[in-house]
Amino acid sequence: MSARTTRTRLLAASTIAVAAFALTACGTADGVRDEGASAGTHSSARPGDRGRTSGAATTARAAGTRTGAGTANGTGKTSGGTAGSTAAGATGSAGSSGGTRTRHPACGAATTRTTATVVSRPLNHLLLTVTNKGSRTCDLTGYPIVRFGEAQAVPPVAEETHPQAVVTLAPGESGYAGVVLSAADGSGVHGYTARTLEVLFGDRGANGGARPALPAKGVYVDETLTVTYWQQDLDTALSY
Repeated sequence: MSARTTRTRLLAASTIAVAAFALTACGTADGVRDEGASAGTHSSARPGDRGRTSGAATTARAAGTRTGAGTANGTGKTSGGTAGSTAAGATGSAGSSGGTRTRHPACGAATTRTTATVVSRPLNHLLLTVTNKGSRTCDLTGYPIVRFGEAQAVPPVAEETHPQAVVTLAPGESGYAGVVLSAADGSGVHGYTARTLEVLFGDRGANGGARPALPAKGVYVDETLTVTYWQQDLDTALSY
């Protein structure tokens, strides 16, 4: 084989190899492009598809915005409810304050005069009379806390005499309470004669006290000593 023949064959083989390499490279490039199209599905979609996709995204965003608005409205409603509750609370407080402003102050020793009178009927009863000497209406609440002589304990109240309404005294008006001093049949024990009396107003005398005069000979009391609640009229006070 001549040298020329050998070179010719080598050149042909090289040409074939180059052509094969070129074909392989083209196939690889096509493969890369296919993978790219598969990965970017939207980029390979038809124009109509892209429009629908964009419209769906826009709708989704709009729906999200509406949802957000709904949340805001919900929050607004909650805030409104809270504000309403707060306003109602404020109104209630104002109403309570208004009730406090319109309620009469409690009657006390400073604006009243208290007298103690032994009555003939019923037997062994004392009548306490409290007159409003002030310029404003006051409420005579509860019952009198009384202490005869040097007694350490105060007598109980007859619960059945509790009035249905608070006793209210306009200036010049009077309220009453009855005191059962001793048993009418003489059955009471631990009796003694008291010559002084103290009457306290309010819870534990919070509104002061008075010392109405008793008869010079004093009054006889025993263990049946009992008081009534303050009453609006005299007859009710002495009915117990």
